[in-house]
Amino acid sequence: MENDIYLGDVIQTRKAHPCGSDTWVVIRTGADIKIKCQGCGRIVMLDRMVFLKRRKKVLERTAVPDAEREE
Repeated sequence: MENDIYLGDVIQTRKAHPCGSDTWVVIRTGADIKIKCQGCGRIVMLDRMVFLKRRKKVLERTAVPDAEREE
């Protein structure tokens, strides 16, 4: 699923963070998404729709929990 976001996913953003890194790890999901910069460790919380616009691609997908899989 294109819009599925899971804890531990490593994503790439369209623009780089001021530290120079453009890779982030998802540390919280829900109505808001909390991500942590892989370069400097800064934590940012974004609205889900803003996050989906700023995300370029998923670099590393974590295992999907059995409860969330579509049968």
